[in-house]
Amino acid sequence: MEYALLIYENEKRFSQGFDDSELVEYRAFGEQHQHAIRGGKALQPTGTAATVRVRDGKPMTTDGPFAETKEQLGGFYLVEASNIEEAVAMAAKIPGARYGCVEVRPIMKFS
Repeated sequence: MEYALLIYENEKRFSQGFDDSELVEYRAFGEQHQHAIRGGKALQPTGTAATVRVRDGKPMTTDGPFAETKEQLGGFYLVEASNIEEAVAMAAKIPGARYGCVEVRPIMKFS
């Protein structure tokens, strides 16, 4: 089954750039779980985002994310795991889990 591992952190932590040692840890995570990773990306800061809603058939766009939160979605992995426990075990090894949280969510399949 596929799971999204959604990495939430306070993006202000990266305002001075990324810590090289943490990038090494992310690369190691990728190598360790390459058999399970189906995709994934880091995201640009929320200040570069736009939020789109359609009301009464008209699109409305605002800058940035919808809600002010302490932690922002910073990236994700799409992984294959036999069950949620296996996906949770992978999520616990993501370096960002030490500073924020990783949401593990099953991917919905449509027939």
